[in-house]
Formats: sequence, C-alpha cells, structure tokens
Amino acid sequence: MRLHKEGLLPITFTVAFVAACLVPYFMFANLPLWVDILVVAFFVILLFTIVRFFRVPLRHINHVENGVLSPADGTVISIEETTEHEYFKDSRIKISVFMSVYNVHVNFYPVDGEIEYVAYHPGKYFVAHLPKSSLDNEHNTVVVRKNEHDVVLFRQIAGFVARRIVSYPEPGDTVKQGQEMGMIRFGSRVDVFLPLDAEVNVKVGEKVRTQKTVLAYF
Repeated sequence: MRLHKEGLLPITFTVAFVAACLVPYFMFANLPLWVDILVVAFFVILLFTIVRFFRVPLRHINHVENGVLSPADGTVISIEETTEHEYFKDSRIKISVFMSVYNVHVNFYPVDGEIEYVAYHPGKYFVAHLPKSSLDNEHNTVVVRKNEHDVVLFRQIAGFVARRIVSYPEPGDTVKQGQEMGMIRFGSRVDVFLPLDAEVNVKVGEKVRTQKTVLAYF
C-alpha cells in the first residue's frame, strides 16, 4: 500500500491540527488520566482515518480482454437501462457503484483503449445514492474507446461529503485496464455506461473492487 499524492496536503494539515490541539492541551489541561486517553484516542483516530482514506492498494490487476473492470471500490447500488444524454445520446446499461468514506477512493480505467472524451461539470452535492446526483452533482465524464465497437463511458460523481474530483486523462491518451486515472475525495459514486448487449456480471448490493471485479463482458 502507498499513499496517494493528493493526500499530502490534507494529511499535513491534519497532523498540524492534531499537534496544535494536543500540545496546549497537555501543557495547560489538568484532567484525569481517562480524559487524556479519550482525547488522544480521538485525535489518533482522526489522523488514521484521513491517512487511510488516501491509501492506494497494491493489487495484481485482473486483466480481462473482453471484460469491463470496476473503476472503483464500493457497492453496486443500481443496474438499469437508461438514456445517456451527454455523449452517446442513446440507451445504455448503467451500473452505479457507491463509495463510502471507508472505501479506496482512487479510480482506475475499466478497459484498455484511447481516451475519446473528457468533460468536467461543476454542480451541487446531493447524496450520491440519489439518481439525480448523476447529472446535478459535480461530476467528471470520461469515455474510453477500446475498439470500433466497444466504448465505455464512466462518470465520477461527487457526493454530499465529497468536494473534489481529481481526473488525469486527456483526449487522445492511450490507457491500460487497471491504470490509475484519478480519485474522488470523501464519499462518492461512479456510474459506468455500457452497450445494451453487454453481459452484466454483478448484481445490486454486491461489493466490488477496482482492478479486480468484472462488472460486465462485451
């Protein structure tokens, strides 16, 4: 495991905050030992939570030639046929993966291919579970073309707690399945849009892992 570069500033700030709170506490507070233990435990848990959030797992990528890997760790909250209005403008299968604050929040490419489209959209911060969050919330859309027929659109969606989407791809980039593409800070969701003839390999409520779980097959 390693820490993501996006975590450098938040972790540094948290360390400084913890130090700024604990140093004067121990200099001036004269409270029972059990109170000291509780205070220290609170700040240790806070620091551990922030550090853990920015972890990047070191996993063996499950390369599947005709498969679409999950771009995120989390729970499948919906699988439905819907109209994708931004890019395809037609009917697609949408698989939504919700990431809680406890999940790895780094995102990875679901397929090999070429970046065909990238678009960031500012927006609101509704709870990521809500269907309207897909378009109303701050989100970033990425389209990867694997070949002439197989194209995947996935959308990073900020949630109620999330306040920053990080995305590295640029149109024309050649990417690999399981390669890092960005992250979403503090609770969010990723929607994956697939052709109608894709064979879905997961079900609602299932826990999925990025770089590992095959969401569907072309």
